[in-house]
Amino acid sequence: MCRSIKTLRPPTTPEVTDEDIRAAALQYVRKVSGFRAPAAHNREVFDQAVDAVAAATQELLDGLQIRGSLARRHTHS
Repeated sequence: MCRSIKTLRPPTTPEVTDEDIRAAALQYVRKVSGFRAPAAHNREVFDQAVDAVAAATQELLDGLQIRGSLARRHTHS
């Protein structure tokens, strides 16, 4: 759907930062909403959506079990 969002799970991306997660969330919300930068009257709901998608992404990554990996290494900035 959104080719500019990169895979964030290991081993594809061994070190994932909060900035990586936020960038992916922003790209997703931009794609779904059709806005690169929302108008002022849509800014709050746009930013809330980015926060929600970032939180869901973090939860997903934290919960994934990767074969051959004892522990998920994740960098929180």
